[in-house]
Amino acid sequence: MAAESNVTKVTSRLRERMRVADAGDQAFTLVLGDRIAPEVVDTVTALDRQISALHQAGGLSGLIETVPTFCSLTVIYDPLQTSRQQLLAELEQLPPADTLRSSAASRLWRLPVCYEGDCGPDLEATAATLGISVETLIDQHRQSEYRVYMLGFLPGFPFMGDLPPALQLPRRTEPRLRVPPGSVAIAGALTAIYPSESPGGWHLLGQCAVPLFDPARPQPSLLQPGDRVGFTAVNAAEHRRLQQAAEARALDLAAFSEAEVAS
Repeated sequence: MAAESNVTKVTSRLRERMRVADAGDQAFTLVLGDRIAPEVVDTVTALDRQISALHQAGGLSGLIETVPTFCSLTVIYDPLQTSRQQLLAELEQLPPADTLRSSAASRLWRLPVCYEGDCGPDLEATAATLGISVETLIDQHRQSEYRVYMLGFLPGFPFMGDLPPALQLPRRTEPRLRVPPGSVAIAGALTAIYPSESPGGWHLLGQCAVPLFDPARPQPSLLQPGDRVGFTAVNAAEHRRLQQAAEARALDLAAFSEAEVAS
């Protein structure tokens, strides 16, 4: 978050619980909160959708994209077509931030996770640290339903919450240099799936064969902020079958998405 000296309060109707932080000469950030909480994410998601609707209706000329996070929304624009002042003036058409709540439908996903063998290298150590059995850890992780708070760190990487309190613990003291793609992990109050290989310090509980990011798809990121995710445990044989189908681009992604629900 920008330093207080770089933050100005928005005037008029946008003033309600919102601030504007400088982000260079091509962007600014609308700050809506200072913590990870469902109501803050709802407000960010609703504002993002309203800005998108306003843009699609012909407003906000020069807008390039918006980037939602846990507590804020960054607006990126072309300074040769518009200005921060012009965009903020147009955003005055929107309701006050504290009245915004996302009521649009979001997708509900049921993603398969293999918790067996090498798929969950941190299962035993994590269960021991938490003082529970491996079976309890798996059951509590897969029986919860999670909200996609934001995408970040890697393309398509979903930060999802909230973990049951009994599963919350800090990141690993020694991060790995390589985390395999599809790894399902936990840290703090969040769970996530690594869409590609990368370094990482989260605790690895399992693997998901469903590809979360593919630049060849019309919408490269499978999950979007506001979506809900539940996990279904599968055995090693089924996990390998799904991996092979994904590698052959024969995996029906729609099969993992249920009817849309109100967010």
